[in-house]
Amino acid sequence: MKLATFVPPGGSARPGAIIDTAGGRRVLDLVAAATRTGRADAVGASLLQLIEAGEAALESTRRVVEACAADEDISSPLDRIRLLAPIPEPPQMRDFSVFPGHIREAPAGMARIAQRKGVASDAPTRPLQDVPQVYRDRPIYYITNRFSVSGPDATVSWPAYSELMDFELEFGIFLSKGGCDIPLAKAREHIFGYTIYNDFSARDTQFEEMRGMLGPAKGKSFDAGNVIGPWIVTADEIPDAYNLSMRARVNGEIWTDSTSRGMLHSFEDMIAYVSRNETLRAGEFMGSGTVGGGCGLELDRWLNHGDTVELEVERIGKLRNQVVRRVP
Repeated sequence: MKLATFVPPGGSARPGAIIDTAGGRRVLDLVAAATRTGRADAVGASLLQLIEAGEAALESTRRVVEACAADEDISSPLDRIRLLAPIPEPPQMRDFSVFPGHIREAPAGMARIAQRKGVASDAPTRPLQDVPQVYRDRPIYYITNRFSVSGPDATVSWPAYSELMDFELEFGIFLSKGGCDIPLAKAREHIFGYTIYNDFSARDTQFEEMRGMLGPAKGKSFDAGNVIGPWIVTADEIPDAYNLSMRARVNGEIWTDSTSRGMLHSFEDMIAYVSRNETLRAGEFMGSGTVGGGCGLELDRWLNHGDTVELEVERIGKLRNQVVRRVP
């Protein structure tokens, strides 16, 4: 299934399922459909509640969708509703860095920023010859602001303190259930589904902050900067998440044409690692990190006011946003 959070005209946010029909894609109102089939308690009032309710609720949702897929009185054409991020406020958000190409290229991008700023740096402006061992030893990640989430077609208003506007082509997972000390062999059971993630980044600010060696802060945390969507594709629809084509377009021009192959650590590795002596919760989000060549920092190409960024991941869909520069 493809599950989403949507806002109908004049209504409030509610969970929906994406239905493919002969007349085009529609969004089935899961609350209305569950009420019609007598399963309102099982589905819940939000996508997060559905996930938290566990496998039984997901199976009930499948049956609801099968029963009501043709009921157009409780569904809407996709182009007539507004999609939000699948879970507008995830319980937690972590973003990893596991693609070798990005790990090797990003330091050169930061060195180029240092040159522009006239900051002395020993870092070369060419890619690293190899991935630093620390990235091979464990899945490196940071925790980002779970309240700075927006969804497809949302306008990202760029923070006034930044000049270098950048996108990041990623995908990610939502957890189906929590747990502590989750064995790697059972970690896949904790993947509810997959989505696309655009980790918009204020690169000049990130450069200044990273010199403090505590990780990104205002380079990543600004309103609407974490874009997730357009929906969650449940894990059963993607048996192999590690061989998906991934593309980024800016104003229709392809900037990145890559794949999800070659991740140093799988999502299962991430789950097992993070849960060591730490309890995870259903609905948490984990991002893959940027695919090789999947951002302007690597390409030395930057976004401009009014640009439209579209990320596409095979078997998931497309995530589109416009960036506009905020007036100081």
